Amino acid sequence: MPDMLVPLYRLPPVPGLPEGIAIRPALPFESHILLEFVARHFSPKWVDECTVALAARPARVLIATEGKRLLGFACYDVTCRGFFGPTGVDPEARGKGLGKALLLAALHRLRDDGFAYGIIGQAGPVEFYQQVCGAVAIPTSDEGVFARALV
Repeated sequence: MPDMLVPLYRLPPVPGLPEGIAIRPALPFESHILLEFVARHFSPKWVDECTVALAARPARVLIATEGKRLLGFACYDVTCRGFFGPTGVDPEARGKGLGKALLLAALHRLRDDGFAYGIIGQAGPVEFYQQVCGAVAIPTSDEGVFARALV
């Protein structure tokens, strides 16, 4: 999977969400809920990255919620400076535009923090990122930070 480069200076706005769903930063006392959610639906590596995102001040992980139910998350500026991800949406909550909204909300945060470009590491759904935020694949990125990782 390639890394992708995103020009943050021409991002579309964050789309509206269905009534009752909100995107906001995770709060410290919600850490156990988020980490359990990520472990249940995704991977141990993503639990590690969410742990780092939660330790930052302010936290560098956004969550999508409906009432008290966690629907999804998106980390930014965690793996490396300016990186987006990991991100995920509860399988039962997919199809509501949450992935797109979480992606754009996190990329707007990177832009607001002074980055001109963001990087999506090991982008899985390449076409999704191309369409939503104008991301382009970075040549030879498979030789980068992830190729050298121990896991």
